[in-house]
Amino acid sequence: MTPTLTGHRLPPANPAPRTDRCARARDWAEIQERMLVPLYEAVYERLDVGSGTRLLGLGCGTGLALFLAASRGAAVTGVDCGVPERLALARERLLPGAPARRPRARGDARIVHGCPGDAAPAAGEPAYTLLTSFEPIGCAVGDGEGLRDRLAEATPLAERGAHVVLAAWGPPERCSTSSVLRAVTRLADPEHGSGGWRPARRDDLEEAAQHSGLRPDGSGRVACPFGYADLDSAVRGMLSTRLLDAAIAATDPDQVGKELAEALHPHRRADGTVWMPNVFRYLIARVP
Repeated sequence: MTPTLTGHRLPPANPAPRTDRCARARDWAEIQERMLVPLYEAVYERLDVGSGTRLLGLGCGTGLALFLAASRGAAVTGVDCGVPERLALARERLLPGAPARRPRARGDARIVHGCPGDAAPAAGEPAYTLLTSFEPIGCAVGDGEGLRDRLAEATPLAERGAHVVLAAWGPPERCSTSSVLRAVTRLADPEHGSGGWRPARRDDLEEAAQHSGLRPDGSGRVACPFGYADLDSAVRGMLSTRLLDAAIAATDPDQVGKELAEALHPHRRADGTVWMPNVFRYLIARVP
């Protein structure tokens, strides 16, 4: 039985280290998020995103994809139910110097902490013309179901014929990072060796679109290599993703960091940089 003192439980003798969520959010914004810029730019170029675009970004994180769309003239709204520290950085990016609770002016970027339904256009504003879900599915068990839930809430907010963009990891044999994730996520489930990781499937995006009643309207593949200045940056960047959360919860950040450094070793180059070629897929669909 756990010993108590004056009726209260004592803390564990060796509590697990707490993850610094602010540091992880900053590492995501400064190190990892830029790896997907080729994906964002390829989609925006193909869809001619500009001043006539009213975009809702699902799972917007720290807002780099929104920032790039806004720089093209799009009116952008981002929504995420995840880490508030990431959204704080998104607000810094898109609304620099603005008070967090100031009234929103027409045409302003908007960042919403909550579910897609919480990001409905304000009274008198038109529906969205583009929905994006750039957080790639295809590496974690259940991520496809989560995408379907987000789309179920978001598609009623878009006008008829609006584009919807979904993203996924490419085939594992085309993604060097897959082997790293597979090795490290085993920490969360050492007995079975999966830890919640699963290989990407060819029809992940099509299945999500079909389940949501969307009409496919094109697709593409984009090379998004993960490149880091050194091993420390690579470890920090990978730890900032949500893909290793189960492993961190099952062990601790230090243990995951050590395993990650070991798994990244084959990807180190002679100059000390870390380089992992990857391919990501995107699907373009339309709201019927």
